[in-house]
Amino acid sequence: MKDINLRNQLVGAWALKDFTQENENGDITYPLDKKPSGFIIYTPDGYMSAQMQKKDRAMFDSDDMFGGKPEEYKQAASGYLAYSGRFFVDEQKQTVTHELTASLFPNWLGKEQVRLIKLDNETLILTTEQPVMFNGELQTAKVVWERAPENY
Repeated sequence: MKDINLRNQLVGAWALKDFTQENENGDITYPLDKKPSGFIIYTPDGYMSAQMQKKDRAMFDSDDMFGGKPEEYKQAASGYLAYSGRFFVDEQKQTVTHELTASLFPNWLGKEQVRLIKLDNETLILTTEQPVMFNGELQTAKVVWERAPENY
């Protein structure tokens, strides 16, 4: 019998399939290009981690992780999103709240990110509860995930 508890259905690893943003005029953009990669992981004990990136990010000139040039860091960060913390599911509202304790974007630290959930078999769609400021305009983000296979 299929588990109808939304929280239990979220637990596990999900592979990123699509990430779009839509503005008030209905224009759609792909902030991490049309074929991004990444994962979102929900643990049974209530923690989550999301990592999303453009597939073809430029390499640094050096293999020294902390010895890059400022422009290399800027370029790398502009093609990457990452955050983690605890998560809470509201079964009635069909939402998940990510309580962020780590984030590449420091303005999200200590804040909550609420996402509307649409879960259909092995596909998870998370959208922002309301438009969010991206690239100078309010946009609604939509992220499509597929349950990650055991041997990804």
